[in-house]
Amino acid sequence: MKETVLLIEDDKIMRISLEDALRGVGYDVLSFETGTEALRSVNSISFDVVLTDFRLPDLDGFDILKEITGRQEVPVIMMTAYGTIKDAVEAMKLGAFDYLTKPFALDELFLLIRRALEIKGLKEENIRLRKDLRRCYNAPGITGESAAVKKVLSLIEKVSVSDATVLILGESGTGKELVATTIHYQSRRRDKPLIKVNCAALPEGLIESELFGHEKGAFSGAVRRKPGRFEAAAGGTIFLDEIGDLPLATQAKILRVIQERQFDRVGGTATLTVDVRIIAATNRALEEDVKTGRFREDLYYRLNVIPIVMPPLRERREDIPALIESFLDKYAGGGAKMVRFTPEARELLLAYDYPGNIRELSNIVERCVTLSLSGTIGREELPSFIAGGKRQGKNLRLSDIAGEAERNHILKVLLTTQGNKTKAAEMLGISRKTLWEKINAYGIKD
Repeated sequence: MKETVLLIEDDKIMRISLEDALRGVGYDVLSFETGTEALRSVNSISFDVVLTDFRLPDLDGFDILKEITGRQEVPVIMMTAYGTIKDAVEAMKLGAFDYLTKPFALDELFLLIRRALEIKGLKEENIRLRKDLRRCYNAPGITGESAAVKKVLSLIEKVSVSDATVLILGESGTGKELVATTIHYQSRRRDKPLIKVNCAALPEGLIESELFGHEKGAFSGAVRRKPGRFEAAAGGTIFLDEIGDLPLATQAKILRVIQERQFDRVGGTATLTVDVRIIAATNRALEEDVKTGRFREDLYYRLNVIPIVMPPLRERREDIPALIESFLDKYAGGGAKMVRFTPEARELLLAYDYPGNIRELSNIVERCVTLSLSGTIGREELPSFIAGGKRQGKNLRLSDIAGEAERNHILKVLLTTQGNKTKAAEMLGISRKTLWEKINAYGIKD
C-alpha cells in the first residue's frame, strides 16, 4: 500500500509541483490550499506524513502542528521561508519532525519524507511489540524447568527492578536476546523504546554513525543530520548484541556512555546526554579477549556488573520436551493444525546435541511442521543429521544433504572460534560477508 502525504500549501504553482513530484516517486497525495480545509478533513482521512507551509492565509505552523499532532501521531515537516526559520525551529521543539528552507531540492524533500516514515514505522512497531510482549510476559517467556533456567529467571527478576548494566553470556542460539527483551519489559522502562543492535552486522565504516548518529557533511553521503541508536533508545534500553565484535575505538566511546551518559555525533561538536540502560551480550570469551588486547579491560568490568550466563541446550536436556511442545504450538498456528512427533522421532530429537541450541531446535520444529502432510512427524521427516543419515525419502536432493553438512560445519567452526566470525571466515576460506549470509540463510544467527 502506498504511503500518503498530507500537503498544505497556499501557493498554487508550488502545490501542484509538489503534488506531481511526490506522486512521481510513488506517494499518494492529499493536498489543501488552507490550514482550515486540511484540519476539517483530518479526522475523516488517512495519511502517513504531513508536509505544510509555515505561513498560510488563515493559520500558521503552530496551529496546524498542535491540531494535527493532538489528533494523530504522525510526523509533521514544516516548509519555511528564510525569514521564519526561528519559528520553524520552535515548532520542532513542540513536536515537528523537521523543517525545509525554501527553495529546497526535491531529493532533499524525498530523503526527509523517507526518514520520517521510517521513524514512524519504528515507533508503530515498538508500540505493537510492547503490546504483544506484555501479553507474552503474562506467562513465562523463557521455557524450561531445569535448575539452570530457574537460576536465569531468578536473576532476571532481580535485575529488572534496577538500571544496572547487564552482560548476557552464552553460545549462539541460547536465547540471549529473549533475556534482554524480558528484562526490558519487566523494568520501569517498559513503556520506552527497546533498541536492538547487532554489533557484528554493522558495516565497519558506519558503526559509530549507526550507534551515535552523524551531522550533515560528516562524511561523503551524509546529506542530513541523522540520530543514532543511542538517541533512539533515550529513556529506554539499548541491547548491544555481539558486543565483542566492536572495534577498540568504538569500545572507548561505549565506555564513555556508560560512565558519563554522554556522546558526540560523528562530525559533531556538541556533547549529547542520554538516559539509557545498556544490556550487552556476546558468545565470545571476553576475559580471553581482554588478555589478548582484543577487548578493553575497563569496558569489560563496566559491562560485567551483573552477568547472566545462558546454558547451552545440551546442558539442560530436561527442558527439550517443553520446548518442542512450545514450538509445535507456535508453528502449528496455536493448535489450529494438529501436529505431533512419533515416539521414535521424539527420542531422536531428545538425543541430538543442538550445536545451534534453542534457535536450531526452533528451526527444526518449524521445518517439520511446515512439511508435514499427515500431522504426524516420523523419523523419515526429520533432517538427516538427526535421523542418523538414514532418511528414506525418494526425492531427497543432493543439495539438501550438502546444505545440512555445510550448516553443521559452520556451527562447529563458530564453536571453535568462540563466535569470532572474522576468524571463522578465515578458517572457512570465505569472506566475512559470505559467512554472515550463510549464517542468516541457515538460521544459526543469535
